[in-house]
Amino acid sequence: MSGWRFKRPDGLPLPQPTEEAQPFFDALREHRLVVQRCASCEALVHPPRAMCGTCRAVRFDWVAMRGAGTVYSHVVTRQAVHPAFAGHTPLATVEVELAEGPRLYSNLVDVPPEEIVIGMAVEVVFVAVAEGVVLPLFRRAH
Repeated sequence: MSGWRFKRPDGLPLPQPTEEAQPFFDALREHRLVVQRCASCEALVHPPRAMCGTCRAVRFDWVAMRGAGTVYSHVVTRQAVHPAFAGHTPLATVEVELAEGPRLYSNLVDVPPEEIVIGMAVEVVFVAVAEGVVLPLFRRAH
């Protein structure tokens, strides 16, 4: 099912979690950031998936992350690449390397795109974007 079919109040698409990702989104609603950990080799896995990319095991548990990290990479979209993004540019997408190691893609809040730098310390903030939907965004660490 395409995430473009379900919209937030601001018109942007809502995530449509897979079965593997549902525990991640359930934890976000509780303002907890978790990632999969392979029950066999203990590799931290994100985004959630059905099979460990390291050892090919299929059993996982979920571990809490502190939410502290650094900007590993970023891109600024200045042109709406889809009608849903009209009025939401420039939009900075960041790849955040969490202190525990996994990386995830998100957006920064309260940081102008021209101030984003690789290595910037960031921390998670939990933002409700629709009824029952919370996303992990990041802000400059305090």
